[in-house]
Amino acid sequence: MQEDVSTTIAMDPVLSPSTGWGRAQWEAVADGWLSEVRRHASPEGALPRLPGRITGDGVRREGMEAVGRSFLLAAPRIAGAPDAGDPAVQQHLEYYSRALLAGTRPGGAEEWPRGVSCRLPLTGITNSIVEAANIAFSLHVSRDRLWAGLTRPEQLQIADWLRHHARCEVWQNNWQLFPAMAEGFLRAVDEDVRGLHAERNVARVESWYLGDGWYTDGPEHAVDYYNAWAIHPYLWAWYRMTDTVHTPEGQRHLERLHDFTASQAHMIAADGALLHQGRSLTYRTAALAAFWCADASGASALTPGQTRRIASGVLSRFVAQGVGVDGPLRLGWYTEFEPMCQDYSGFGSPYLAGIGFLGLAQPPTAPVWVAVEEAQPSDHGPFTAPIEPVGWVLRAAADGIVRMANHGSDHATLPVGEDEDRDDPHYAKFAYSTHTAPGTGPAWRDAIDSHFALLDEGGTASRRSTLRATHVDGGLSGSVHVPQLHRRALPGTAVTTVTAGEGPAEVRAHLVQTDRSWPMREGGWAIADDIELETGVFEDGAWVRGRDGLVAAIVGLHGWSAIAAAEQGLGPAAARVFAYRDANAMGAHSATPALEGHTGVSRTVVLTLHVLERGGEVDPQKWRDRVQPHVDGTRVHLEWASGATSEFDLATFVPWDGHPGLTGPREEAL
Repeated sequence: MQEDVSTTIAMDPVLSPSTGWGRAQWEAVADGWLSEVRRHASPEGALPRLPGRITGDGVRREGMEAVGRSFLLAAPRIAGAPDAGDPAVQQHLEYYSRALLAGTRPGGAEEWPRGVSCRLPLTGITNSIVEAANIAFSLHVSRDRLWAGLTRPEQLQIADWLRHHARCEVWQNNWQLFPAMAEGFLRAVDEDVRGLHAERNVARVESWYLGDGWYTDGPEHAVDYYNAWAIHPYLWAWYRMTDTVHTPEGQRHLERLHDFTASQAHMIAADGALLHQGRSLTYRTAALAAFWCADASGASALTPGQTRRIASGVLSRFVAQGVGVDGPLRLGWYTEFEPMCQDYSGFGSPYLAGIGFLGLAQPPTAPVWVAVEEAQPSDHGPFTAPIEPVGWVLRAAADGIVRMANHGSDHATLPVGEDEDRDDPHYAKFAYSTHTAPGTGPAWRDAIDSHFALLDEGGTASRRSTLRATHVDGGLSGSVHVPQLHRRALPGTAVTTVTAGEGPAEVRAHLVQTDRSWPMREGGWAIADDIELETGVFEDGAWVRGRDGLVAAIVGLHGWSAIAAAEQGLGPAAARVFAYRDANAMGAHSATPALEGHTGVSRTVVLTLHVLERGGEVDPQKWRDRVQPHVDGTRVHLEWASGATSEFDLATFVPWDGHPGLTGPREEAL
């Protein structure tokens, strides 16, 4: 069991006034997490059997992941230690040298075969390609100590195993960089790379660049932390391993990496909480990798003091929540929670967190370790940070919580007869934050939190599947989607949504275009806690309150009132709270405030106020007073309590020709 570094290692309030953390805490956490892998190791090291889930690919695949991914954590610890004789460093060197040789030994299929099937019958794409990339990356980082310490026959054995994976064809997403990592390391150590094709793969990934430092993860237009823990770090390593950093392509990537650090810095709350969006979130601290890459290259938009402030804030929060403190890393976020994880995640998967420790590869005297911590964006109070090419707007209030209005990333394709309605709770919501998580399991099936839905006669909610168009203009962001219900896009129906926000509040305005009246429902933020939540309903809204006084509220501003519904002969709107057990990564108990009503025929304009604030009072009138809406047809004018205004036309804000297919840049991405 790992000791709590906050009590065993003295904090440094002078060097690190915000977190108290320095390099000693980072090394202690790394050594503790790695000791758990060794504690569960097989005799030769290549197949550790940690507690936790085994995927359909079997225990050999999970053991391989545990080695390949934890090596990402060991490599910077090995590389950056000032004393190679440090007992902890020696343990890491000995273990990973032994495990790699056992796992790559010819004929060693009982231990670690060249290929472990990932998704039958597609046996040509194997999960060992992923770990070959992680191992190649880690060998590059620790090359001067681990690789240099191997005999020539041992080096040739590992090189042959990497070459096998460098030849593989893979999925059209970040996987393109996995064979490239294997080839890149082979190039770096002057091994044979004849017939390999990584330059093509790298060029393909570079072509997916959107802007502001962000790439889409292949043709599905999935934008998420894969930018931080895969695309940017692997491109960074490729240009270094192939000695092409100073080429136009290498310099272009450093410019993109610079821009990425500038925008990603806004995704972290003042208390170190990461924005909870996208898949594979069980990788946790891996989201820090690009910050370290940029700092090491002198390409960061941040100062060294800001980089360490951000990184230490994130790591210290995870540790304070118990991550890796009482055993190996487990699938989940703060606590173990498998429902948030993908089918491909097994007991070794969480150790990809180790790539977020890349800063340890720099020596203790590096500026990032000796500079005084400097404030990150959310330390300065409220901000609005649009990321126009992605379709996101990030906002923070005085409470340090970061909120995202999501009008760009969907990780979906057009429905073509799937077995279920397609969307993903970690991509399809209108909003995400650093202190909430989307509902999973039954909460995802009900499709309530941060979602606007049309309902069938049985109450089944439509899905926000593939986005047809997106637009960001300053602090305003919007998108168009065709609701999907029962495996088909609803004919003649489209929903345009525009988000405008200030402080802890935002208005989501919807223009529903349809040829019939539908029951409709909109949900607010999902609040979760370890104990039952406080909830309430009032005339035109509802609220939920959880840990640390975190409150989510929803208020109907326009289109929800009983009067409007009565005019259509449809009955009054209703406010409700939907509660769940074990359906949210943030806590066992979760609940979402929601409104239910009816659309009209043809065009219906609906405005809803959403509030997410910490320490806020339960005061419906205070929430109503935050904004005064004025609606004229499809034109919306919002007067905020601060005196600021927001104005837009729902019919024209998002350029779209109304065709059921995709338009413009969205079509090109697919």
